[in-house]
Amino acid sequence: MTGVEHYREAEQQAEAAAYFFDEGKPERAQQRIDLAQAHATLALAAATALTGAMAADGYDDEPELKAWRAAAGAEVDRG
Repeated sequence: MTGVEHYREAEQQAEAAAYFFDEGKPERAQQRIDLAQAHATLALAAATALTGAMAADGYDDEPELKAWRAAAGAEVDRG
């Protein structure tokens, strides 16, 4: 999985956790919370690896950076 895929999976697992909690299934909710946390951690590691020179030096055409911006709903204004 890519970092963006981990990010999106974390979001989906968090939504599933909320559903199971609302349905009165706390054990299932906790399983989904654990999965969400694991995927979020992996997404953070991937995003951290992209920062620094690549992100700061204007590599706007880098596919992985574009994917992160899309996942975060962010646009970069390089003015």
